[in-house]
Amino acid sequence: MTVPVRDREAAIHSLCSARELTVKIGRMAVCTSLDLEVRVGECWAVLGMNGVGKTTLLHTLAGLRASHGGEISLSGTAISALSRRAIAQRLSLMPQLIEDAFPATVFEEAMAGRNPHLAPWAWESAEDEALTRNALAEVGLADFGSRLTSTLSGGERRRVQLATVLVQDAPLMLLDEPVNHLDLFRQVRLLDLVRGKVAGNARAAIMTLHDVNLASRFCDHALMLFGNGEYAAGPIESMLTESMLSRLYCQSLKAVDLDGRRFFIAA
Repeated sequence: MTVPVRDREAAIHSLCSARELTVKIGRMAVCTSLDLEVRVGECWAVLGMNGVGKTTLLHTLAGLRASHGGEISLSGTAISALSRRAIAQRLSLMPQLIEDAFPATVFEEAMAGRNPHLAPWAWESAEDEALTRNALAEVGLADFGSRLTSTLSGGERRRVQLATVLVQDAPLMLLDEPVNHLDLFRQVRLLDLVRGKVAGNARAAIMTLHDVNLASRFCDHALMLFGNGEYAAGPIESMLTESMLSRLYCQSLKAVDLDGRRFFIAA
């Protein structure tokens, strides 16, 4: 069977796809028959109320949790056919919560992102070390390499986790509440960094966010989880509307345009 050129090109540029994907938490449906296509250059926001299953969906897309139906593919290959090493070379995950299994310095923690690319029993190269130093500099932690991660603030630890994602250098970044514990300055700087990586390095990002205005500014697509399996997905302009957001959050929201940007406030 010959695959049409358009379909082959779509597969090449698709970093993650879900077909008829159903995800549940107990009896609660996170999404039912979700169809999703995340392509190179796209930045997706996953939005919804607390407890709706945003993190669960992200973990399912990462292959860490079994779905209740449907199929997930990474770069055109079914995730079920990929080893954990192959998955980690295709996607990176910045978790919402992380615990230290062993004492580690900031540099050691960040350089662990290279593990999926190392041969068995191989040591990191000078190039791996340079990549780690560069990533720490990009998140504003150039002078923190020798610090133990246990001594860091919550915001500093989030930045180490992002550095680890950058060091892993996978085409698809899954970021679970990446701006948690960060002040406003760092929120904007971090999301600017992610957006720049997506735009210039043949990557894509899917991030769970609580701040609608950050999603509006930094993302070009949105996946909205309403609960009970219902979802909506599409370009940010069609998703972030007063009616859609008011329904999503069970709170009336009003759009305000200022200096060419749209903001949403509680009405």
